[in-house]
Amino acid sequence: MTNNNIFKSSFSLLNVDYVKLNKSWNYRNIISPFYRLYFIDDGFGQLFHAGRTVILEKDFLYLIPSFTLCNYVCPEYLSQYYIHFLEETPDGNSLFSSHQNIIKIPAGLYDLENFKRILMLNPGRDLKRSYNPKDYQKQPVMRHAQAMNNDLPISAFMETRGIILQLLSRFLTPENYKFSDTKVIPSKIMESINYINTNLSENLTVADLAEKACQNADYFSRVFQDHTGSRPLSYIQQKRIEKSQFLILTTDLSLSQIASETGFESLSYFSRIFKNVTGQTPGSYGRNKNTV
Repeated sequence: MTNNNIFKSSFSLLNVDYVKLNKSWNYRNIISPFYRLYFIDDGFGQLFHAGRTVILEKDFLYLIPSFTLCNYVCPEYLSQYYIHFLEETPDGNSLFSSHQNIIKIPAGLYDLENFKRILMLNPGRDLKRSYNPKDYQKQPVMRHAQAMNNDLPISAFMETRGIILQLLSRFLTPENYKFSDTKVIPSKIMESINYINTNLSENLTVADLAEKACQNADYFSRVFQDHTGSRPLSYIQQKRIEKSQFLILTTDLSLSQIASETGFESLSYFSRIFKNVTGQTPGSYGRNKNTV
């Protein structure tokens, strides 16, 4: 991945606040469609991910990339600054798609000031009623939080994005993040990727995508795989499953509705592909989310 490719990612603020937590901050199987960034200034807590325990302790930063499964525990008391933010990319590939782990680093000289500054620039962006993820990561709540960015003065909007990038950069060191050496994606393939990501509910075929790119279907498939690592149909299935995971987490749609929204011809086919990709059925994935 080149530096220019990284800056195709766009990050937008959802929530920011300073909170003091107690034993009630105890949630299991959290999978969120947004990033979480913490600065701990007192107390003690724990995060659990993939059989690994990460200690939340004073003067450390923590990054939890989107769709990273983990548990939260506060045995007694914990105080922290937190930032939640969304990532959008034209090709649907997250900056941390190959790094879905909790990252912990010592806080630096200016980190606390950055948290305080973004909080000052964005008053009223707290979680308000509940710290339970099942309450605040529903789509209407997230859309409302994201829409508040439009009410900011342009200077505050740009500075907020700059602070998010600055804090993210702290986790992109060689010790924590290895860049993949990928080729620049040709414009025709990028256009196809954009079309796929914005039309997942439609009947997408290789023949139609190749025709839109003015290429032979076999040649288009080879070039697409060369630059994405997947054949077009595999890529489409992967993106449909990612969108279905997002809808399961953030809406109250039925599984049949989600299957239709993500372009699957039947619930049984959707369930089979979902389990092939995630290792779980859609029903078990939905039951496990955010259980206390």
